[in-house]
Amino acid sequence: MQKYGKFAVLMAIIVGSLLWLATNGIQNSTTYYKSIAELRQMGGGAQARNVRVGGDVVGDSIVHEGTFVKFNLVQDKETLRVAYEGRDPLPDTFRGGAQALAAGRMGPDGVFHASEIQAKCASKYAPKPGMAPEGLQPKGVGKPTQAMPASTLRTSL
Repeated sequence: MQKYGKFAVLMAIIVGSLLWLATNGIQNSTTYYKSIAELRQMGGGAQARNVRVGGDVVGDSIVHEGTFVKFNLVQDKETLRVAYEGRDPLPDTFRGGAQALAAGRMGPDGVFHASEIQAKCASKYAPKPGMAPEGLQPKGVGKPTQAMPASTLRTSL
């Protein structure tokens, strides 16, 4: 009986340790998406957890300083200073006017310290105004119409 008791205690310790590691890992890896205004309302909570914040890159604000890149994001007339300190190179679509998503933490200095940047240039992939993407146009739209010869028309009474 004593042999089974020691085994049960050992199994409980192992299972408890695995549950603790899983819970701790999930809490540290969760990232919340916030707007710039919501990020500012979080106060010190933005320094304690990973957050994603999005906005448009201000064109003349991109400054490369060695391995760091500093820029400003703007969203709904709110501006956020961002310092990218990641190891990965910036995306090709990262430029002024592009939409960007920065993941990281707010620093005590009021600068958002990003470890990951995702960028897209919406104008590059959007169809021209008034045009739907090919294959998504309703029947008869975008194709020239031809008049049908009178000899092919049938009349029914």
